[in-house]
Amino acid sequence: MSPFEHGEVFVTDDGAETDLDLGHYERFTGVAARHSDSVSSGRIYSNVLEKERRGDYLGKTIQVIPHVTNEIKDFISIGEDEVDFMLCEIGGTIGDIEGLPFFEAIRQFSQEKPRGECIFMHLTLLPFIKASGELKTKPTQHSVKELRSIGIAPDILVCRSEGPIPVKEREKLALFCNVRPESVIAAQDLKSIYEAPLAYHKEGLDQAVLDAFNIAPAPKPDLNVWEDVADRVYNPEGEVNVAIVGKYTQLEDAYKSIAEALTHGGLANRVKVNVEWVDAETYDKKIQPQNCKVSMQYWYLEVSVNEVQKEKLKLLSLQEKIMFLI
Repeated sequence: MSPFEHGEVFVTDDGAETDLDLGHYERFTGVAARHSDSVSSGRIYSNVLEKERRGDYLGKTIQVIPHVTNEIKDFISIGEDEVDFMLCEIGGTIGDIEGLPFFEAIRQFSQEKPRGECIFMHLTLLPFIKASGELKTKPTQHSVKELRSIGIAPDILVCRSEGPIPVKEREKLALFCNVRPESVIAAQDLKSIYEAPLAYHKEGLDQAVLDAFNIAPAPKPDLNVWEDVADRVYNPEGEVNVAIVGKYTQLEDAYKSIAEALTHGGLANRVKVNVEWVDAETYDKKIQPQNCKVSMQYWYLEVSVNEVQKEKLKLLSLQEKIMFLI
């Protein structure tokens, strides 16, 4: 997978190369990701073709329904007897042709389960028009309409937005999307992803899930750890600066594990970590001295100087630049 397109590859404990999202899921849930936790369309179709060539389908015509959808359902069912709750994320956008077999598969999957044992949660976008100061709900309404047309009715709407959802828009979404007002959850922009559990609890997402499953009564969640993390994020006792040289610095997600490790180290020591990403190719073109130690001093110190010093550096020769920085 290209680091420029997908970011860093996340490798699970059993050696599977997956999308970096699994890394976040592992960190937040504390459950180690496995090879069976991620699948792509290519792998699904490859499995179907292999089964056909082995003769598993007894020469029958291979179709999206039931062969591809059954393969998807079989994958979803892996390990379901080992857990109490299973989260299944279908990536992409409603209406995309490549996602249709997956949506049909989860529709069938829910039909095969007893009533109340499967719920659908739809993540959608509420664009904010600054010129008019309006929060638009039409894209969400049409998205839900598209879902309902293929037999899937969302139980909970998680709405990405820049700020809180006004009561009027929340009631409008509940009315036209056929969900309860308390099941319309605002997923507001946050300064730190580690504030998300607290924000979702404040919005009532956990209670909405319990209500959808008819689980009552339920103990109050202990969020002391997350409150401590949020306090460390927003109230650091110091700052440190770190420069990182890399080839794929145009996309920060290409070095997500390094960025997260620095963030976690900062939280543990109650300091804010300021990261300066340095494109290695830029410095390969600027300077190629034989002395690697001098080269390291050159790039590290140059990214640390202020704008006034940078103007002075432009007028100096290579040797003078190194002496100036040292």
